[in-house]
Amino acid sequence: MSMLRVAGISLQERERFALREVSFEQPRFQKLALAGETGAGKSTLLQCVAGLIQPQAGEVWFEGRRVKGPAEQLVPGHAGIAYLSQHFELPRFLRVEQVLRYASKLPADQARTLYEVCRIDHLLLRPTDQLSGGERQRIALARLLLSAPRLLLLDEPFSNLDRGHKNILKAVIEDIGARLEITCLLISHDPADTLSWADHLLVLKQGQLVQQGPPRQVYQQPVDEYTAGLFGDYNLVTGRLLTALAKLAGVRKQGSRLVLRPEAILLGAPGSGGLPGTVAQVRYFGSYWEVDVALPGGSLVVKTTEAGLVPGAPVAVTLAAGAAWYLPG
Repeated sequence: MSMLRVAGISLQERERFALREVSFEQPRFQKLALAGETGAGKSTLLQCVAGLIQPQAGEVWFEGRRVKGPAEQLVPGHAGIAYLSQHFELPRFLRVEQVLRYASKLPADQARTLYEVCRIDHLLLRPTDQLSGGERQRIALARLLLSAPRLLLLDEPFSNLDRGHKNILKAVIEDIGARLEITCLLISHDPADTLSWADHLLVLKQGQLVQQGPPRQVYQQPVDEYTAGLFGDYNLVTGRLLTALAKLAGVRKQGSRLVLRPEAILLGAPGSGGLPGTVAQVRYFGSYWEVDVALPGGSLVVKTTEAGLVPGAPVAVTLAAGAAWYLPG
């Protein structure tokens, strides 16, 4: 039996559906991430799971018990589920250890382990108004974890963090699962945050669940351009160029459009096989170059580690072995 089961959740707001018949399950310890553009319904769904918003249809079940919404109980929320909002707050003019002591339901040794996991043990004597944004967030997270939840919901935890604090928080979330044995479900708009962390992805579009699956599958086989764009750059190939690439790859063309990731395209020397093309533009991104290549019937954006390419240079285009092809309907 899954730890969390969401069955047909729907919620209508002002003549539009914020959520429409959303269903999924999350086993214990599965790292689940929710993706979608702004306004897709991600935060609303998380708050329904937490029992903070009342859905108009459908049910949420956690560990075999139905999660009640605020219309069904006096105090919103559900025992065992913790929700960290983007708009968390800490009491002012208190030391960190005071804030945490008032919230703690754990023995002292377990609380110390939690502070270590959250990377805040060095902040305990500091006043809450002398903390950075990343430090405040980790303390708010620790305060939630002191209630000993079994499911943690994180609403855009990496937004507005600089690179250093983001990397610290990523390590914290990994340890929350591995050391504290708490199951996590998070929202993030950055594909690097979800693809590298999640075991399973859910994609929301206008309140509907349009795709779910392992990160590699969702990345390489998106159901539509919307999903493809959420997780990185892509080429949309049509017409003559699609026909030529299908012939080059030895596959039968099955549709009129092809989604092809830039890193799945290889550039070689002229005459080495492949489609002849010309470098149109080169952009440097540190660990790779992004190259626009003009080809008969269209153009492609390619990511490569090959140095020395310049506009006007002739190249030959091939596809990486095992490159994932996907032809949207």
